[in-house]
Amino acid sequence: MRPLRYSINVTVDGCCDHRAVIATEELHHFHARNLAEADALLFGRVTYEMMESAWREPAETGVVPDWAEPWVMPFAHTIHAAKKYVVSRTLDRVDWNAELVRGDLQQAVEALKREPGKGIAVAGMRLGLALAELGLIDEYEFVVHPRLAGHGPMVFAGLSRYVDLKLMGTLELDWGAVVMRYEPRR
Repeated sequence: MRPLRYSINVTVDGCCDHRAVIATEELHHFHARNLAEADALLFGRVTYEMMESAWREPAETGVVPDWAEPWVMPFAHTIHAAKKYVVSRTLDRVDWNAELVRGDLQQAVEALKREPGKGIAVAGMRLGLALAELGLIDEYEFVVHPRLAGHGPMVFAGLSRYVDLKLMGTLELDWGAVVMRYEPRR
């Protein structure tokens, strides 16, 4: 069974706004390695659309976006090539090596997990919350950036139950961010 690995960037005060975190070369290489270690990516509609608008064109054209540095390109190529599943009630179709996930979320995700492979990478706020509520996340990874944002969406805001976690490891990145990996205590 493939593990479902949830990963998110947060500030020390829990903000999950991608504009509030510190984008560095090491961070992009770190996330590119994570994505390459998965067989597939699982996104909600918002995350899928955000990632596609940021990374599809640079990967296809080889042109670094105005807002980025050249070192983002390995991440762009990795996410572009990855198989993607998109959970959405509103999209009629997806492309970009993606397929829609419809129907009962728990049943659909359990079916994806039963397929052979290395794992499924998950990102996003609302989908992460829904998967945590259903107890479907096998590994949690928080990349905690050394910044206070004082605003923004908070990870797992609205979670209706406690999810006890066991620390599996930490990694300090060169600018002071700390990666914390957990698995749920079952």
